[in-house]
Amino acid sequence: MNYKQQLYPWVIYRHLPNLQRLTVARFRRRNDAEEHLRIIKRLLPQAEFARSFEVNSQQLTNCAR
Repeated sequence: MNYKQQLYPWVIYRHLPNLQRLTVARFRRRNDAEEHLRIIKRLLPQAEFARSFEVNSQQLTNCAR
């Protein structure tokens, strides 16, 4: 995970066939991600989306110390 991705930990993914996913957008705040997800679901009601919080393994290691 690069530095820019660390600044935007909230991610919206679109589920694709064969267990693939497409990153739709990244956000700094959960509220922003939730609002964007609501709008996307209205525009594309047939598509499946997921919101997640990404933490890289190095950050977890530093927290455990």
